[in-house]
Amino acid sequence: MKTATVLGVAQSLTGRHWTSRPADDRQAIAIAQRLGVPEIVGRVLAARDVTCDGAEAFLKPSLRRDMPDPGRLKDMDKAVARTVAAILRGDLIALFGDYDVDGATSVALLDRFLRAVGGRVTTYVPDRIKEGYGPNTPALARLHAQGATVAITMDCGISAHEPLAAARDLGLDVIVIDHHLPGADLPPAAAVIDPNRLDEPVGLGQLAAVGVTFLFAVAVNRALRDAGRYRDRPEPDLREWLDLVALGTVCDAVPLTGLNRALVTQGLRTMGRRGNVGLAALADVAHLDAKPGAYHLGFILGPRINAGGRVGEPDLGVRLLTTDDPIEARGLAERLDGYNAERRTIEAAVLVSAEAAARARGGAIAFAAGEGWHPGVVGIVASRLVERMRRPAFVVGIADGVGRGSGRSIPGVDIGAAVIAARQAGLLVNGGGHPMAAGITVDQGRLEGVAAFLEQRLGPAATAAGGTPTLMLDGALAVGAVTGELMNLVEQAGPFGTGNAEPRFAVRDCHIGRADVVGGQHVRCFVTGIDGSRLKAIAFRAVDTPLGRALLTRGGPPLHLAGTVRSNPWQGETSVQLVIDDVAAAT
Repeated sequence: MKTATVLGVAQSLTGRHWTSRPADDRQAIAIAQRLGVPEIVGRVLAARDVTCDGAEAFLKPSLRRDMPDPGRLKDMDKAVARTVAAILRGDLIALFGDYDVDGATSVALLDRFLRAVGGRVTTYVPDRIKEGYGPNTPALARLHAQGATVAITMDCGISAHEPLAAARDLGLDVIVIDHHLPGADLPPAAAVIDPNRLDEPVGLGQLAAVGVTFLFAVAVNRALRDAGRYRDRPEPDLREWLDLVALGTVCDAVPLTGLNRALVTQGLRTMGRRGNVGLAALADVAHLDAKPGAYHLGFILGPRINAGGRVGEPDLGVRLLTTDDPIEARGLAERLDGYNAERRTIEAAVLVSAEAAARARGGAIAFAAGEGWHPGVVGIVASRLVERMRRPAFVVGIADGVGRGSGRSIPGVDIGAAVIAARQAGLLVNGGGHPMAAGITVDQGRLEGVAAFLEQRLGPAATAAGGTPTLMLDGALAVGAVTGELMNLVEQAGPFGTGNAEPRFAVRDCHIGRADVVGGQHVRCFVTGIDGSRLKAIAFRAVDTPLGRALLTRGGPPLHLAGTVRSNPWQGETSVQLVIDDVAAAT
């Protein structure tokens, strides 16, 4: 496949090498001819390993085509049988979820489904600071004391051996629904559904927890149908909750390929109908007036739901996603929006300290720990360090002698496996994750040992994945080629995210016209091509950066811009806009 420097940019103003995304040129031409679209669109698809024969199916993801039999997952039949028995007997079922978006959407999905089929349900989301990550013995004991006979953990539980053993001894049957990497031994649960179990066949490991939960709901629904549950009551349509599946899947940054792609595509359509009162209220509070896309889920709605678990009340997200009261939904959405603003303030302060500490430490990975750093923002700060330092990053907040931290990675460096190895080596109180994200709990006295272990384990891969940073581009365009028609064609290749990167283009020979600062930190501008064509553009969080300064220098020499082509809704109308990621001098 052809890989080349784009527009001769070996080093942009942000220090990146503009590289052509590898694609089979013959396949690109064949796809363009088959679909009757511009060659640049054919190249976008070919670069994502779409074949000519598979192009039409790729552009029209289908749950009917991609949905597997849920029963293929290990322990699914055991989990379904135990849950159906509890529903039919009227037993109380406790839903225990993680405090992030994936956990909240998983709990909300199963809560809505179980209530719709006549189940008795209670929900529980642990407090990040007081209880830490995952199931804990006191919480499970309280749920048992309330009368729960079954507890279903979602997006957590795969490493909770001691709490689940304690629950078993109490007589509480625990079903684990998770997607994180397990250790060598599974926890002592009544059933463990995890597509990343070591004894699972390859195929569904890319699912978020909410995707696994959806498969579980499908299987329970089928069993209830077979048991005659719907002879005298309506059968629920699980598709009405695919908006929750889409939200959790996008926010957990799992690959948007295969089944995930079909789930998110259908879920976005469902979300557009605004059937979930809580999500509709959150969209209104966030001033989201466009058709929802993966970007809005990941960067507008998701952070607000996360904010409850990070710096506010851990169950706010679940409460918002399960309420049918518009007044309550509006109040919950406003509280989450306020917590999100608070989270941004805390995050900014921790980021300054964490970056300084990580740079002072040095090494192939960024590792920073600090007393009093809020554990609710360490994951976001770790992501920011990855962006700034271009290496895997771990950020740990210390309180009362215990460090709670998060790690984020770069492609090619599996931090989840390294964290599990550290836990198995006895260095961690708890820890787990997947290749791109992980969480750790560690005694303060072991922090240096953990940092050294991770450096040794991840350093070679991190160094190999480093070097000159690159920006992968899908092609170069003139200003006049960035049109609404191109935008619509590109959007058909979505939803975009991990595993299906949003197409990024170089726009050549741009003269910057009017440019100003909006929102305090974004740079908005109008660019003109050599033929006089004009285009709206914006660079987010670019003020006081080389990118922002270049755009704000009016009347300078022409520039090459790199970015994504997106719709820009404004006052009831939609226009095309370039979201600028990078800039280089046009030579």
